[in-house]
Amino acid sequence: MSLALYGHPFSSYTQKVLIALYENETPHEFRLLGPDTPHHMAEWQRRWPIGQFPLLVDDGRSIVETTIIIEYLQLVHPGPVRLLPEDPRRALDVRFLDRFFDLHVMHWVQHAVRAALKGDPTKREVCADSQKKLELAYAWLEEQLADRTWAAGADFSLADCAAAPSLFYADWTHRISEIYPRLRAYRARLLARPSFARAVDAARPYRPNFPLGAPDRD
Repeated sequence: MSLALYGHPFSSYTQKVLIALYENETPHEFRLLGPDTPHHMAEWQRRWPIGQFPLLVDDGRSIVETTIIIEYLQLVHPGPVRLLPEDPRRALDVRFLDRFFDLHVMHWVQHAVRAALKGDPTKREVCADSQKKLELAYAWLEEQLADRTWAAGADFSLADCAAAPSLFYADWTHRISEIYPRLRAYRARLLARPSFARAVDAARPYRPNFPLGAPDRD
C-alpha cells in the first residue's frame, strides 16, 4: 500500500486528515503511534524529527502539516469529494476557515489541555483565558454560519475537516451554549457526517485520557 498515515486516533489533527481520507475512501494504512508500537515511533521520528503528527508517507515521500497533507491528497490521490474548490477565490475562503479552526479554536483547546497535562499551577487561569478566546470564536462563527450547511457554504471542504475535531474538543473544553444555535447545529452535522463519525468511534477507547475530563456524550 503506497499511503501510510502515522498518528493517533485521539489526536485532533490526526482526525482532521482521517476525515479527508475517509471522505474519498482513499486506501491507506494507519500506523498507530504509541508505546505499544515502537517500530512506528522510530520510523516517524526518523522521518519527522520535529515530533508532531500526523505524518503521511506516500511511496517513501514524507508529507507533514495537516492542511498540506489534505491538499496533497487532492492533487495526487483525488476522489469524488473535492475538499478545495477549483475557483481561487472560493479556495481562499476555505483556506482561511481552515486556518481559523486550527489557530482560533483548536489552539486554545490545546492551550488548556497542555496546562492540565503539565500540572501547571496556573491551570485555572490558563483555562479561563482559553475559555474567553473560545467564546470569541464561537460568537464569530455563529454569525458566519448564517444560511450555511458547511463552514464555507453548501459543500463539505477542507474547512470542515478542520472544524470537526476542533469543535468536538472545544465543546468539551468550554461548552458551546444555547446562545449559539447555528454553531451547535453545525457541530451536530459534523458528528453525523460518516467520515467524522468513524474517526470519533475509533477514538472512544482513549476518552479517559482527556486531561480536562471527557463528558458522557458525543
